[in-house]
Amino acid sequence: MLELKAQKLTPEAFAPFGEVIDARVSESFPINGGRTQRHHDLARVEILGAPSRPLISVFVSQPVTLPLELELLERHPLGSQAFMPLHEERFVVVVAPPGDDIDPDEIRAFVTDGRQGVNYRAGTWHAIHSVLEREGEFLVVDRAGADNLDERPMAIRVVV
Repeated sequence: MLELKAQKLTPEAFAPFGEVIDARVSESFPINGGRTQRHHDLARVEILGAPSRPLISVFVSQPVTLPLELELLERHPLGSQAFMPLHEERFVVVVAPPGDDIDPDEIRAFVTDGRQGVNYRAGTWHAIHSVLEREGEFLVVDRAGADNLDERPMAIRVVV
């Protein structure tokens, strides 16, 4: 079993896998007569392959126990997938670079601070959604279609 220690999520460390979504460190501009600050274009939404469409969903996830024990990694080869916590929920992120094979030496684990979201690039291997401490609600943006999921068995244990 591969053992990982989750590190603090930073844009630099996560860059090989996608984008960190964090309005606290993004550029913004005023709209709506100055009453609203728009944090614009925080992540690249990818829709690849046969004609499809983006989906906006809300996931309600039950908390995991630690250490987190995973049985598989999954990827969405035809589209990105973004997760943004709606109530400052912290969650564990486990990722590996895109490709047909998963190199255990390239797998990384991160923990968010509750106000950060992530956007996995198309094809990035990642663990199932793993919220900490309490039930979590997440806004999810991804690509529609049953043809957009691959899974690989992989035994991983993550400590935070």
